[in-house]
Amino acid sequence: MNQRPTAEEAQQSLRDHIVAKAMDARLRRGGPMDRGGMMRLLEDRSVVRYPLGVRFDAEPLQPGEFACVESLGEHPSDGFCLFIHPMFENVDDLIPLLIAYYIPSVNYGEVASHVEAELFGATLLGIDVEEYYAILCSVADTVNDPSNRSSATLACGSKHP
Repeated sequence: MNQRPTAEEAQQSLRDHIVAKAMDARLRRGGPMDRGGMMRLLEDRSVVRYPLGVRFDAEPLQPGEFACVESLGEHPSDGFCLFIHPMFENVDDLIPLLIAYYIPSVNYGEVASHVEAELFGATLLGIDVEEYYAILCSVADTVNDPSNRSSATLACGSKHP
């Protein structure tokens, strides 16, 4: 008799799979993940299951969000767009960290929570999960800081494919 896995076992299996995928991608890259490397990684369907484009545009973001991902159609194969706050467009060191966080939600949909996103991003980038989380919190705080609003607003008008 086949016993169905518990919800906890299924979640742990997903997490193990996500870590394995991130480790494999990191090993194949063979070095630090820079902006160009991350953009190339988005084309690798063994890592990012569905097409994912990046656009620096704050319009679809909720207050306090540094990025969000939106579906481009009815089916995941239609692809996704990751909108990143334009204040980060020229911060090359952050781009891989911000993008990596959203790859699990593109690959696995709603079953991937912030825990899986943090595991994937930290593993892919070769840093501790706590350190990755702290960086993401700092990025979110930057978006929430009212003193950054004027510079961010100026960049919002520029749209990139």
